[in-house]
Amino acid sequence: MAGRIRDEDIALVRERSPIDAVVGEYLQLRNAGGGNLKGLCPFHDEKSPSFNVTPSKNLYYCFGCGEGGDAVSFLQKMEHLSFAEAIERLAAKAGVQLQYEEGGYTPRKEQGQRARLVEAHKVAAEFYTDQLNGQDGSIGRRFLNERGFERADAERFGVGYAPKEWEALVRHLRGRGFSDREMIAGGLAKEGRRGPMDRFRGRLTWPIRDLSGDVIGFGARKLHEDDDGPKYLNTPESPIYHKGSVLYGVDLAKKEIARSGQAVVVEGYTDVMACHLAGVGTAIATCGTAFGDDHIKILRRLLMDRDTFEGGVIFTFDGDSAGQKAALRAFENDQKFATRTFVAVQPDGLDPCDLRVKHGDAAVRDLIASCTPLYEFFVRTEIGRHNVETAEGRLAALDAAAPVVAGIKDRALRQMYAVNLDRWLGIMDEEFVLGRVRELAARHAGAPRNGGRAGGRGGGVPGRQDAPEPAAPQRPTYDPRDPDVQRERETLKLAVQRPAMLGPAFDALSADAFMAAPHAAVRDVIAAAGGVGAAAGGAEWVARLREAAPDDEVKGLITQLAVEQSRSSADSDDRYAAELLARIQERQLSREIGRLKSKLGRLNPVENQEDYNRLFGDLVALEQQRRGLGERAIGSL
Repeated sequence: MAGRIRDEDIALVRERSPIDAVVGEYLQLRNAGGGNLKGLCPFHDEKSPSFNVTPSKNLYYCFGCGEGGDAVSFLQKMEHLSFAEAIERLAAKAGVQLQYEEGGYTPRKEQGQRARLVEAHKVAAEFYTDQLNGQDGSIGRRFLNERGFERADAERFGVGYAPKEWEALVRHLRGRGFSDREMIAGGLAKEGRRGPMDRFRGRLTWPIRDLSGDVIGFGARKLHEDDDGPKYLNTPESPIYHKGSVLYGVDLAKKEIARSGQAVVVEGYTDVMACHLAGVGTAIATCGTAFGDDHIKILRRLLMDRDTFEGGVIFTFDGDSAGQKAALRAFENDQKFATRTFVAVQPDGLDPCDLRVKHGDAAVRDLIASCTPLYEFFVRTEIGRHNVETAEGRLAALDAAAPVVAGIKDRALRQMYAVNLDRWLGIMDEEFVLGRVRELAARHAGAPRNGGRAGGRGGGVPGRQDAPEPAAPQRPTYDPRDPDVQRERETLKLAVQRPAMLGPAFDALSADAFMAAPHAAVRDVIAAAGGVGAAAGGAEWVARLREAAPDDEVKGLITQLAVEQSRSSADSDDRYAAELLARIQERQLSREIGRLKSKLGRLNPVENQEDYNRLFGDLVALEQQRRGLGERAIGSL
């Protein structure tokens, strides 16, 4: 090892890694007021945003699951990195040259596995790009030209060519210092009879990047007739590549998705290229797998599940049977989104890439603009399976489509689709159709909520199961609704966020002045850090408190206190702080007065006259002090 990273460099990396910029690489953030930002938490599923980012403190905190920290810990959790790996990655983005205390000024020779594999993929992507522009890459260039892509387009998306050799990439990576074990672990090579050999040979390659823009895998399309492999070959599961949670093009589309509130899900790499080049900059695609739960989580964080009727998720499918199956999968996932979902199907079965070649960019934009709400598409699909020219066919179509409508959670939307169902079937008996839908909806609502029900939703639509109820959180040993506990929390917020407002009065409080044990623990940390009287406030003060925390629980509470908004208004901050301190001091005096009264009650005023008079005098003085604090505390919580 080259040694540990200098503390000064770590501090510089933190300073140059704004928390909103780091978090913004992974989810959409919106203004939450008070200088805070909010988004959907990436660490647990939620429908409304409870994940808060406070740029002024360089901290994040989720009020839903309790995860919190700074830019370094966020990157560690998101990418499963060690502390040193996270620092090195942030340093590279911030342009900080790290120095190591043992081993000079060069980065560590033995970096973490993830960093090594990401670097190997970066080198491989550059190698493939160079090969596409060489003589052997002519077959790849011809493939792209036939599909309407020029050289500049290939460069924009990083398209490359893997030479039709056994060890072309292996030799190149060895020359750049990568081991055979690293190539195999990353999926760039596979074990052969005589050692590792290139996984992708004679194929066009597309680099697959994560949200932050790092290349973590490849998709490869065969070009040669004698290639007996699959049409598309993708990187296998690896320490950095998990096909169920990656989306091709998301690094290019994420900003436009967040801005517009729309995402377009297509089926192939060339379809993503065609959409972007045609002006649909929100296009993405899965990588050799069906659109699933982890993909939904990524999109929900970028979309933040807008409640307004704008944008949405648009799925494009071919008109064949495979496309119908894909539409069914999208339908089964629909209610995992809070946003609207749509389907765009080209009547002649052309995918976006072929559509662009035959009819131009405008045709691709028109396809997306003419999308159909997913429920309407699926209901009409069910109707289309029956002969509605006969009474028997219409009734069969009703029985097939009614469960779909009955499963719509939004009651008003369900009513509207029931009316439309009658019109589409031509039954011309609205009450009859509505009654059938209501019957199935009631049956659906009364189903057990233990994670599933027989026969899908009302019998007929598979895969629509209620999500399991979340586990009840453990109750704290104190009541957070207690006004006294709330005052403690408000006081600690000020001590963490604006310590100068509290001054010596806070430092004079002992830990037993706080009823809630976690609050007392934070008070101890503040005291150990020198007290609020010695604090300048700001991100540096919060960082010092977090580092002094005895465990993750106390550190998490400090983070939460640092980002949570105070209840005071700007024009009454000083008064608010004084009132809070007075209330806590008053409560502490009340407990002391109670102890004195108890002690006086045990003394005989005749036999212990001297002690009795002394304690009585102390009691009178404390009562006067308490009255004064009570007057100061008027108007607090």
